[in-house]
Amino acid sequence: MTDAESVPELPADLDAVRDALVDWYETDHREFPWRRTDDPYEILVSEVMSQQTQLDRVVPAWEDFLDEWPTTADLDAADRADVVAFWSDHSLGYNNRAKYLHEAAGQVEGKFDGSFPEDPDGLSELMGVGPYTANAVASFAFDNGDAVVDTNVKRVLYRAFSEIHDADEPDYETVASALMPPGESRVWNNAIMELGGVACGKKPRCDEAGCPWREWCHAYQTGDFTAPDVPEQPSFEGSRRQFRGRIVRLLGEHDEMDLDTLGHRIRVDYAPDGEHGREWLRGLVDDLADDGLVETERDGDDAVVSLRR
Repeated sequence: MTDAESVPELPADLDAVRDALVDWYETDHREFPWRRTDDPYEILVSEVMSQQTQLDRVVPAWEDFLDEWPTTADLDAADRADVVAFWSDHSLGYNNRAKYLHEAAGQVEGKFDGSFPEDPDGLSELMGVGPYTANAVASFAFDNGDAVVDTNVKRVLYRAFSEIHDADEPDYETVASALMPPGESRVWNNAIMELGGVACGKKPRCDEAGCPWREWCHAYQTGDFTAPDVPEQPSFEGSRRQFRGRIVRLLGEHDEMDLDTLGHRIRVDYAPDGEHGREWLRGLVDDLADDGLVETERDGDDAVVSLRR
C-alpha cells in the first residue's frame, strides 16, 4: 500500500475525499445481487461473466448459473459441454471463459480442498483468473485486495486529480493506492467503480448523479472532461453542469450573493423574468442545496445564496 503522503498533489484532506465517496456509495448505488454476497465463488462467476456483457444482462445469467451449479463442487462435477452450452445460450462471450471457470472450480475442489485462496496472488493460480479478476475477488469476497484500476477508475482519476491529468505517464496505481483507505478494499473498490459507471462515464453526469468529488475535481472546476478513453471533449458549453460550476466558484469568492446578482454574473443574457431568469436560476440553486453545496435565505421573492460551510 502506498503512503498517501508520497502523493502530495492529492487533496490535503484525504479523509474528507474518502468519506465523501464512501458515503455517496452507501447512500444510493445500483443494486446487483453479487454486491450482497461475500461468497468467492459467486463473486468469481459475476466477474467472469461481466468481462464481455453489460451488467443488467449478467444478472439473470448469473442467477441461472448458480441455480444450476450453486457451488464449486457442483460445477466441478458438471459436464464441461453443459457449461459451455449454458455460456452460448446466454450470449456471454468467448466460450473459453466457461471452460476456464469449470477448470477453476476443479482446482478449488482438488488443489485447495474446497476453499478459495484469499489473496490476489493465490487467486491468480486459478485457471483464467488474471490480475484484475484476482484482485476483484480478493476485494469483494475477503476485503483483502489492492486498489482496483480498470478503465472506469482511470477515467475518474484522470479527470479528478491534476496530478494524473498533467502527467506525461500517469501513475494510476500509485494514486489509486494512496486514495484507498487501508483495509477497506471491498467498499472502496465498489464505490470508485460505481462512480465511474454512474457519474463519471464517457459523458459525465456530475450534477445529475450528485458526484461526491465535485469540490476537488480538476475536470469539474476547469470544464475539461477529456480522458484516456474520451479523447474529444464531451458537451459542456451551455450545460447545467457549467452554470452550476460557475455558481459554486462565484460563491467561493463572495460570502453571499442575492439571486439576481448571481444570475447576472453567471450568464450575460440573464433576465429575472426571462427564459433564463429567476425560475431557471432557482432550479440550479435548489439542486445545489439538495446536494449540500449551498444554502439560501428567503424573504418573499428575494433570496440570498451562500456556500454551505
